[in-house]
Formats: sequence, C-alpha cells, structure tokens
Amino acid sequence: MSGERRPGARAALLVLADGRLPAGGHAHSGGVEAAVVDGGVTDLDDLAAFLLGRLGTAGLVAASFAAAACQTCLVAVTDLAGAPGTPAAPDTPDIPAAGQDRAARLAALDAELDARTPSPAQRDASRAQGRTLLRAGRAAWDLSRIFQPDGRRPDGQGPAGGAELPAAPHHPIALGVVAAAAGLEPADAALAAVYGAVGGPASAATRLLGLDPLAVTGLQARLAGAMETTAADAWAAAEAAMAAGRPDLLPAPSAVRLDLLAERHRAAPVRMFTS
Repeated sequence: MSGERRPGARAALLVLADGRLPAGGHAHSGGVEAAVVDGGVTDLDDLAAFLLGRLGTAGLVAASFAAAACQTCLVAVTDLAGAPGTPAAPDTPDIPAAGQDRAARLAALDAELDARTPSPAQRDASRAQGRTLLRAGRAAWDLSRIFQPDGRRPDGQGPAGGAELPAAPHHPIALGVVAAAAGLEPADAALAAVYGAVGGPASAATRLLGLDPLAVTGLQARLAGAMETTAADAWAAAEAAMAAGRPDLLPAPSAVRLDLLAERHRAAPVRMFTS
C-alpha cells in the first residue's frame, strides 16, 4: 500500500487492539483454559511457551488473513476513490462490479481460513467473534463504503457495491474489514491480529491461574519482538498471495493441540470462557 495514513489511524489501531473494545474477545481464552485444566499450563514459563506456540501457528494464520482482507478492502476503496487508502466521498457513485469482486475475494479468504480451521469449536468461536467485531466496527467507523449492513446504498435507491458482507465471517476477515474502514494498512491489521493472539490468552491465564498481572505484562512485553516479526511475516505472505491471486498460498501451519483443546473445552461441563 501507499504507506500514507489517514488522520487518526494510529489512535484507531490502539482502539481496535484494545481488549476493552466490546467485540467479545474477553469471553474467549484462545485455548488456554483447556490447557490449564489438563495441566499443560501451570505457571508463567508454561504460559510463555504456550503463547509462543500459538503465535507461530494460529497467530500467523490470523494475521495473514486479516492483512489479506484489509488489502482487499483497501484496493476496492482505492478503485472507487482514486487515491490510495482514501475512502470515496459520500456522494461518489458505487460500482456494483467492484462490490461483487470484493465480496468474492473476501468469500474466498473466508473459505481458505475455514479449511485451515479443522476444529468445529474453533470455527464457531471465530465466526462468533467475527460477528461481534463487525457490530463494534460499525459503531466506531464507517463501513458503508465497503459494505452496507443490508446490501443497499445509504440512500436506499439500489445495491451498494453489488454485495453484502456476511453476518458472521471468521474473526480475522472481520478484523481486516474493520481495519480498512478505520483507515489502517494491512500491516496494522496483521499487528492487531497477533496482539490479540497473545493478549487474549495472557489475560485469561492471569484470571485462571491467579498469576501476577505485572509478571504477565512483562511476559507480553518480552514477546513484543516476536509479535512484530510474526506480523511482518504475515503481511509479506499476504501481499505475495494476493498479488498472485492465490489465497490458497497464505500460511497454513497446523496447531493440532489447539484444535484438540478447543474440542475438549467445548465438551467441558464447567468452564469460565466460551472457548
């Protein structure tokens, strides 16, 4: 992308990555609750290993798909507005073909991410968070230049871009869409995704194990370099895959333990977190 940011974009990134954003993330542990129950995570060292493993697998996948979705939306906005990363004016006519193409590309990304998520429990959790994030995103930023909630123009006179955003896309897809609406770049979407992949489980582990919050914060700070590297790798992979028109080339590292933990967690009779 152009590297130019819309005014307020840096602050928007902080808002989007903030765990207090009412997007439902607080209800999910990223597998750490099941890992605590089975004895795999018992202390800060275990948590560090868990977070690093999650970062290089589920975190990398989420970040690459968030970046790809963000790029897809920004390319469409650029086509309509004529300036990189700058939304069109409110009265600019939309182009049905552009909306249909955007929807098709996002649908392809969503399908590829579904194929990388073999656990039904993880798929359900991802889509539930995607739905909630879109609601929060629409409240915070203008998503109308990307998709209308009901598939129509703001004036109600016809289809808006010829497409409608699915109600419950996978969370990384929703993250990319909202990031684009907030004026962020794909690299920002990737960074927000990896931060969530670490921050959510870290916060959950603090509550589940009664860990020292200061120690957990220190652990997250020590993982900052790994998060930056993972986000950069994810954006590079997304840029290459989308330039080739091959979303199937996006990263697909397996995380079998996370899949098993997700299924075990959903079957648990007592649990603190949804997933």
